[in-house]
Amino acid sequence: MTQISAERPLRLSLDDKHALIVDDSRAQRLLFARHLQGWGYQTTEAGSGADALALCETTHFDLILSDWMMPGMTGLELLDKVKAEFPQIQVSMISAYGDSENYNRAINSGAKGFFVKPIDFDSLKGELKEIIGNA
Repeated sequence: MTQISAERPLRLSLDDKHALIVDDSRAQRLLFARHLQGWGYQTTEAGSGADALALCETTHFDLILSDWMMPGMTGLELLDKVKAEFPQIQVSMISAYGDSENYNRAINSGAKGFFVKPIDFDSLKGELKEIIGNA
């Protein structure tokens, strides 16, 4: 008999991945969700870092894609909290500011990826395969 952990629910297939998209812009969340769903991901959206953390308490995510600049809790602050509380979740940052300082801060804080807006979705797809494959 197979036991199912409440912390990590049984997946329908090995290809199923669940991504949490965190951005204060609903339009951006919908854009990312549409692409990720087309690539076979199940998606959930959160409009803030606090909402994202609450969802992580009750739902298994393989990946979090988080905007950098959000009111209340920045994406970098969210990254720090996720890495401390849910270290199994891979986190990638999205920012309109692609300078090396932000890139280094994100990667040094534990982000697996750093993507600059506007997003090249073909590149994002390849990078996410690499990130999730190395989870």
